[in-house]
Amino acid sequence: MASLMENLIDVLEKESEEYKALLELSMRKTPVIVSENLEELAKITDEEQLIVDRINHLDNIRNEAVNDIANVLNKDVTKLKITDLIKMLDSRPEEQRLLAAAFDSLRDVVQNVARVNEQNRELIQSALEMVQFNMNLIHSVKAAPETANYNRGAYNTGDVIGINRKSFDAKQ
Repeated sequence: MASLMENLIDVLEKESEEYKALLELSMRKTPVIVSENLEELAKITDEEQLIVDRINHLDNIRNEAVNDIANVLNKDVTKLKITDLIKMLDSRPEEQRLLAAAFDSLRDVVQNVARVNEQNRELIQSALEMVQFNMNLIHSVKAAPETANYNRGAYNTGDVIGINRKSFDAKQ
């Protein structure tokens, strides 16, 4: 059982380190989003994907470790939580302290990643809204109202306000 706990603690610590790297990238992404540097944003996103792949791998290892511990303790793996494991380790205070520290560290860094990602999501949403506003503005200028100019036959000449439809034609 001690070996299983050591494996779980080790995996939690590794996951925490990966999430710290992800947090650093997310924080680097914020000014890149603000400055609209798409090239740098693509680089950061690629780096993030590599870290997420490693986190997914560690998550699978953590789930296997928890499954093994649940089997040894004869507990239902779907109901067994790490906080429950921490409480069960009252008789082994050193392992309890290490597991609690690893768990707390991981929880804190995941919360920070979520906070920064939410901030970045809001910045991207604002940028998209600004692009949509500009596109609507351009579209509305092209669809400006017609004037009420009539020719001799009482037909509307259809001039559009603010738009000069004459353009240079290289074929002439």
